[in-house]
Amino acid sequence: MRRNILTVASLATLFGFIVPATAAAQTDYYNTDLGRPVVIEDAYPTERYAFELQLAPVRLERSGGGVYTWGIEPEIAYGILPRTHVEVGAPLAFIDAGGDAQEFGLAGIDLSVLHNLNTETAGLPAFGIAAGVLLPVGEFAPDRAYPSAKAIATRTFGFARFHVNGLYTFGSEPDRELDPGEEAVETSRWLAGVAVDKTFPLRAMLLIGNVYARQPILEDEDLEWNAGAGLRYQLSPRLAIDGGAGRRLTGEDQAWFLTFGAAYAFAIRSLIPAPLR
Repeated sequence: MRRNILTVASLATLFGFIVPATAAAQTDYYNTDLGRPVVIEDAYPTERYAFELQLAPVRLERSGGGVYTWGIEPEIAYGILPRTHVEVGAPLAFIDAGGDAQEFGLAGIDLSVLHNLNTETAGLPAFGIAAGVLLPVGEFAPDRAYPSAKAIATRTFGFARFHVNGLYTFGSEPDRELDPGEEAVETSRWLAGVAVDKTFPLRAMLLIGNVYARQPILEDEDLEWNAGAGLRYQLSPRLAIDGGAGRRLTGEDQAWFLTFGAAYAFAIRSLIPAPLR
């Protein structure tokens, strides 16, 4: 009897260690983070006390003139407060202009925080606010820091969810115009768009499409319209994968892009207060 009690106690302890991470992770396919797989995201952060590790999300873009830009941006987010997460990313870029014209380097350090203001109700969408800064670190980084602010709204209907994003970036424009493919991380003076997604809970899968307008940070560049679509799939309770494709619809450089990524969610037991374990 004593052995059985000890066994049950041991299993309960193990269960208490695993549940916070698994509960936060098993519906990760439902969260539409920035760039995973589209630009427009939802109003919900990473669960409190949970980590979400972006496992080398990849973006391939083909600009005018046959310039290919490979972007890899490993990130980690942590639910630091109720309905709030902080995130840090290190975008890396590989630019292939053909022949020997190939370069690889860091494109900045991206710091951000997202806070969900309210839970969605029958009469009120979920609202979120985010703030971030792209730091001038690395060969392909901007020549100065660019802070930004974003407002997010998410509304759920029986047939789909809708998301609206609006972003504004502060700071003066760069000192020089960038060549095609050189802007490894797109910096927008402002961006506004809408996305619609459809979830399939029994398959742990989400389909999403978005349309957005973007004004580049350079004032003499024209307004851009972009469209994209993608999917997210829960591969295991802690691991979700995503992929997408999109195209710039206006302007001289109507580039197209492909994305693929994966996210792994976990928790560290020592960071969770005892009553929640």
